[in-house]
Amino acid sequence: MGIFDTIKDRRSIRTYKSERIPQEKLEKLLEAARLAPSAANRQNWKFIVVENEQVKKQLVTACNNQAFVGTASHIIAGIGDLSQKWHQVDLAIALEHIVLEAVELGLGTCWIGAFNEDEVKRLLRIPQDKKVVALLTVGIPDESPTARPRKTLEEIMSYNEYT
Repeated sequence: MGIFDTIKDRRSIRTYKSERIPQEKLEKLLEAARLAPSAANRQNWKFIVVENEQVKKQLVTACNNQAFVGTASHIIAGIGDLSQKWHQVDLAIALEHIVLEAVELGLGTCWIGAFNEDEVKRLLRIPQDKKVVALLTVGIPDESPTARPRKTLEEIMSYNEYT
């Protein structure tokens, strides 16, 4: 599959099979994140992979009771360093590398941005000088949602100036 097809095939998955992701696939996802670019190549990030069922259940509460969060095989927390100006951009790029590699591996993901950061930090023992940028659910999809509508190029871009 080419990268454009991978991008077109990506969906937010909220229904997962109860099977666990094989370790070699999980490691490939994390390797995709490791290879992501970052400002000045600092790679100033940390990924916490949550597989413990009790912790996943607690994360459901921290994620505004989004029940599907707890059904994923794994939850990956993307942690940035507040002392680095571009930590959120760097982490978003690395997490999207995971998302796209997941499509290639037949896995599903969903970005989670609605969460109580203080609670996530407490549950995962994240220091206060770090930032939970986003969480990703990862698992074996048990749904095949259709593509959602997208705006046309003309609606979202212009040349040389804002129009």
